Amino acid sequence: MARKYELKRRAESQEETRRRILDATVELHQTVGGEQATISAIAKKAGVERLTVYRHFPDERALLEGCTSHYLAQNPPPDPSPWAAIADPELRLRTGLSAVYSYHRQTEAMALAAVRDMPKIPILREVLAPAFAYWEGVRDLLAAPFGDGCEPCSLTRAAVGHAIDFVTWRSLVREQGLNNAQAVELMLAMVRCVGSLPPIEPRNEFDN
Repeated sequence: MARKYELKRRAESQEETRRRILDATVELHQTVGGEQATISAIAKKAGVERLTVYRHFPDERALLEGCTSHYLAQNPPPDPSPWAAIADPELRLRTGLSAVYSYHRQTEAMALAAVRDMPKIPILREVLAPAFAYWEGVRDLLAAPFGDGCEPCSLTRAAVGHAIDFVTWRSLVREQGLNNAQAVELMLAMVRCVGSLPPIEPRNEFDN
């Protein structure tokens, strides 16, 4: 019995140490950025030795994956499945955008850090691939009703993709001074206008 109790205590201690390391990593990524979130800085913030960090996360990928999973567990993105039951295109888009923009406001610090760090930390884009896939799914779900039973045109999909993007939200709210509701209505109007445009052939990289 004493042996089992000791093993349980040890496992709990290890899990607590892992949580402190991940909390420290999340905080440093949001404040000083990924490049400055060194193993030494993380260890100091978490109150552990550098070797302890390596024991839990042997390389950069493991640490970034652990940090991402930890953050998303605390800040889960909106569940888009209920939106599929909304047949009206504009109501579906308004409902989805409202939830998305609330999420962007909630997770602004980390999203801004990710945008800033991806060009500097190439592996981060690979680690965030599931997040990119999630947002592509949200785009397709919100754009689908605009197709009138067919696939929505590429312009509509692009407009919805632009509307749900974190950078778009931040530009409208932080730079242009809109509130979330105003930003939603502006993007809804944009998508509505795009739907009235004639089809446009895709441009290639050599077009001016």
